[in-house]
Amino acid sequence: MSSFTASILSTFRKTESTLNQSGRKYRRRPPRALLIFLVAATLVCFISIGNCAIVKEPVDEFKTGTPQIQAESLLDTATSIDTVHASITEKHVAGHDSDAAGKEHRTDEDTHGFHLAAEKMSQELPLWTGLPFMGILLSIALFPLLAPRFWHHHYSKVSLAWALVFAVPFVIVYRGLAVFEILHIYLIDYIPFIILLWGLFTVSGGILIRGTLVGTPWLNVRLLIVGTILASWMGTTGASMLMIRPILRANKHRRTKMHIIIFFIFLVSNIGGSLTPLGDPPLFLGFLHGVPFFWTFNIFPHFAVASVILLILFYIVDSIIYKREKPHPAGKDEENNVKYPLRLEGMHNFMYLGGILGFVLLSGTWQPGHFMVYGVQMQIQNVVRDLGILLMGIMSMKTTHTKVRTDNDFSWFPIMEVAYLFAGIFMTIIPMLAMLKAGGEGSMAFIIDRVREPFHYFWITGVLSSFLDNAPTYLTFFNLALGRLCLTEPQVTQILTGAQHAMGGEFVTYLKGISAGAVFFGAMTYIGNAPNFMVRSIAEEQGVKMPSFFGYMIWSICILLPIFLVITLVFF
Repeated sequence: MSSFTASILSTFRKTESTLNQSGRKYRRRPPRALLIFLVAATLVCFISIGNCAIVKEPVDEFKTGTPQIQAESLLDTATSIDTVHASITEKHVAGHDSDAAGKEHRTDEDTHGFHLAAEKMSQELPLWTGLPFMGILLSIALFPLLAPRFWHHHYSKVSLAWALVFAVPFVIVYRGLAVFEILHIYLIDYIPFIILLWGLFTVSGGILIRGTLVGTPWLNVRLLIVGTILASWMGTTGASMLMIRPILRANKHRRTKMHIIIFFIFLVSNIGGSLTPLGDPPLFLGFLHGVPFFWTFNIFPHFAVASVILLILFYIVDSIIYKREKPHPAGKDEENNVKYPLRLEGMHNFMYLGGILGFVLLSGTWQPGHFMVYGVQMQIQNVVRDLGILLMGIMSMKTTHTKVRTDNDFSWFPIMEVAYLFAGIFMTIIPMLAMLKAGGEGSMAFIIDRVREPFHYFWITGVLSSFLDNAPTYLTFFNLALGRLCLTEPQVTQILTGAQHAMGGEFVTYLKGISAGAVFFGAMTYIGNAPNFMVRSIAEEQGVKMPSFFGYMIWSICILLPIFLVITLVFF
């Protein structure tokens, strides 16, 4: 076992070394060449998107710019619609298998043809409108290797460039509808996403562990277990922001720390959040659509198999590396070999963490109504949640001593990097989510139409969640399962609370696959789940050499895919 593990580690290192050497080969080339490449790619994507939109003949109203569709009249259009979207990601629900009652209700509300136009657009968009999305992912993957200095200073400009590659032709062709879609993705998805990350990052940065905390393999396993358990109750993002600094501080004396952070992302930032709706956004969305709060404990066996295998594998890998390094423990007086007792500073920040979780839970249970912002339906409870999170973060900044944050190696760079990059990702992901929404009538029909068996739901939901937003992906296949089995959301609650139904057993199996796939596969890439990129950025800020985008995927493919195969064979 020891030699086998050592060979795996050697393979990882050789592969990552090859990528890094490739990077060094090109590092001396002037960034001008890379800028020329980016401009060329921009022009190609602009022409492709514009041509495809014209060829596909979008809805006439959007091409001619009738008053009801123009951006300046979006507010008038929206006021005639009682509900533009039923929840924070309702617009992403697949339409081709939705129940008839839901479609009739939506048609009655859509008196100005807005939803019909949006559905038609989602059916028309070809796959190559996803080129800007692929472009920004490749930029994140390759620029840090090929031109690290250029990327460090200009990553925000690259993100903006790819966003404009999609946004400009999109607005030119679809006009008011494009404006609405862009406003929606930022007001409903991106801004709350960044506010939540900022709040948890700010508050957790005010909690400092002082004393002797030595990152031995056994201690690291215990920290991972604690983080994995916390993830289901305070969310993967909350647990990640709380636990990443203690684990980095404990292993500050270690030379090789990359594997620790990678397993941290696997367990704490993803798989650990699979047991309650508080753990991960897709499960919270399921809770809003009728899945009982504690039903997700039905995937505890899947969670246990994945977690136990990962913890055992981590202990073996970390033990081998630890024995080779023979590190000097941190936190001791080198002359007297004195251990300092552990103590927490900034404990009042746990109150602010609790406040953030309370506001998140409130947004899912309290429904006071909504208001319109340029045609986008804003739920009052979500606005209250975001303002509450901002308040918790500001209070943490005001009440936490500056020295605590300084000693905690706190800086604003990680949250700034995530905010800039995901601003571009959220823009370019619009056509991908629209195609997903179209279901069997859109460009992704060749994928969705093949989903039949429980393991199909697990793998296809998972693979799409690795690159796309896992919340709308979850809803797409949740509604696909309902449509295939001719079920409604009220029946979901009845079935999952024990009521007898002819299709109940089959739906439960499908839902287990959808839930596990949406959560587990988020660990496959840096962009698969909200905290992944944040953890990477914090680790790199504190000097940990993390793998590139593709380098990380080598780890996830070699470690996680065999575990997911075992889960498939055992449970699906």
